[in-house]
Amino acid sequence: MKHNTKVTITLIAMFLITQLIGLAVIQFYNNPDQNLPFGMEPPQEMTSEEQGIQTLYKNIIPAFIFAIFLFFILTKIKAEKFIRAWFFLVTVIALGITFNAIFLKSNLITYASYSALAVAMILAYFKIYKRNLTIHNITELLIYPGIATIFVSILNVLGIIILLLLISLYDIWAVWHSQFMQKMANYQINNIKIFTGFFIPYADKKTKLKIEKLKQKYKDKKQLEKKFKTSKIKVNLAILGGGDVIFPIITAGVFLKTYPTIFPALTITISSTLALSYLLLSAKKGKFYPAMPFITIGMYIGMIFSWLVF
Repeated sequence: MKHNTKVTITLIAMFLITQLIGLAVIQFYNNPDQNLPFGMEPPQEMTSEEQGIQTLYKNIIPAFIFAIFLFFILTKIKAEKFIRAWFFLVTVIALGITFNAIFLKSNLITYASYSALAVAMILAYFKIYKRNLTIHNITELLIYPGIATIFVSILNVLGIIILLLLISLYDIWAVWHSQFMQKMANYQINNIKIFTGFFIPYADKKTKLKIEKLKQKYKDKKQLEKKFKTSKIKVNLAILGGGDVIFPIITAGVFLKTYPTIFPALTITISSTLALSYLLLSAKKGKFYPAMPFITIGMYIGMIFSWLVF
């Protein structure tokens, strides 16, 4: 097992909770009378079933390649402030979409979109610029449902099947061959001081005692950070990338949109959770694994099962 039992269960639980929140948010917007807020509603020609594959290779794949290329260039020129601003904007929009659905569904708040935007900006500020670990992981539960909702509206079943295959191949290359994913994660954590995904630091009892002593001795955060760097204290990190979380939500959302019953979508959610659980339980410590190939295989099995049964 790559991480201890408690951390492994926590990662799986966070993954599953995010999937279920995603299905709820997608179901809310899966209504002709309910548009996405903040101008995120895609053009009508992109949402038709016939345009699913064309949207994939004309819009989604080029945008994905451009985003990776842009991020690579920004890391080379060390544009950390711009990257933080970019992440802040994406976080605000994604959280705003999720909170807008919650506020409209509850009927408790007037001017739902403005209220959602205000709450999203506050949480994004503490997440990106104050680096609050608790807020980081809580907001991760709500960010990916918001982003996934946009993609669900412009993809069909065949489109998501192809996209999962392409993403899995990229993940294999980026983790096992080029190590680009590890470099990108290290850059985010060490330079930008943020991480796009679930982030759980943990340590054994002896290390925790050392950390507590340092916290008591150094009250100033900057001094404490410097002391951590100079000391030989090792803290383990359990991370799960945002892409590994969002693509199962998109896949389940496309099935939710396509079929008249929720069971195919729930099958996708269950199969992706089981696939991730298998990876986390069988993975070895100190080794890096591309999660998407495992999750994709699980979802493909879930798709076949749902087609046979439902």
